[in-house]
Amino acid sequence: MLIIDSKDCENIDKALKKYKKKFEKSKTLIQLRERQSYTKPSVKRRGEVLKAIYRQQLAAGKFES
Repeated sequence: MLIIDSKDCENIDKALKKYKKKFEKSKTLIQLRERQSYTKPSVKRRGEVLKAIYRQQLAAGKFES
């Protein structure tokens, strides 16, 4: 549960903006989407390996635009 500290004279728009920012940082929506479907651990691992390979190739300069 997200709690936003707001002053009595604070505008509701500012409080809503704080809430949205805090919601994004908590990654609640990402967790909900992950829980909608089950992914096998081997598939997760394979995806992580592919991402790591891609990052290494980017750092090495193999992809030029």
